[in-house]
Amino acid sequence: MKQRILTGVLAVALFLPFVIYGNLPFTIFVYLLGSIALYELLKMKRISFFSFPGIASLLLLWVLLIPKLYITILDDVNFSKLDIALLALLLFLTYTVITKNSFTFDDVGFVILSTIYIGIGFYYLIETRILGIEWVFYALLIIWATDSGAYFIGKSLGKRKLWPEISPNKTVEGSIGGVVSALVVSLLFQFIALEFFNGFDESYVKITIISIVLSVFGQIGDLVESALKRHYQVKDSGRILPGHGGILDRFDSLLFVLPILHFLLVLF
Repeated sequence: MKQRILTGVLAVALFLPFVIYGNLPFTIFVYLLGSIALYELLKMKRISFFSFPGIASLLLLWVLLIPKLYITILDDVNFSKLDIALLALLLFLTYTVITKNSFTFDDVGFVILSTIYIGIGFYYLIETRILGIEWVFYALLIIWATDSGAYFIGKSLGKRKLWPEISPNKTVEGSIGGVVSALVVSLLFQFIALEFFNGFDESYVKITIISIVLSVFGQIGDLVESALKRHYQVKDSGRILPGHGGILDRFDSLLFVLPILHFLLVLF
């Protein structure tokens, strides 16, 4: 537990200055996080990061992570992100022939899906910071409150298993408790943010709806990561964060929450 707390404090101390400063340093930092997360995911499938699929997927990830502010970089080659993704798909499929199916069609699907999964999630981390630092804090608080509420309420009141085949320790009561906790924390943050952040002037009704949806999808993101680890029979996605696991272990909920947050803001 001491190691877990120490690692958490150090991770926050490293992450927070980049979030506060934003701009290009934050973008570069997110590129680093995304690259590590992709490495962890490929490692689960036992695909070498330094093979053709590993390097090609990394380059594709870097393209997907290009924020809107810098998207003009692609104008010089007259390609969109979709064009490059389709080209990468064709290259991966060609590689299955070159390797005589030692790199299979299933491997292609895994690499493409992994890159898009990581790319979209971390792309929206960059875009959320551009939208405003208050939205990053809001998303992080939703995830923190959901995880903490689910843990403590599940531990004290949990009886019915939520999804034992994937995560045997999670309970229905804990899941509901996580949503309630996230809602309470988000409304408190809304009250405080109205005083300190000009860009966070959303109505309480809107924040209530968004917070509930994000809390649910944050838990789904956590379950997706648990399902991946169970399928590939690994305890943690990595060891870069002692006591916590890997980058994917810490950002699994965020990879779901941030894209959904942007979709909801567009809808509302």
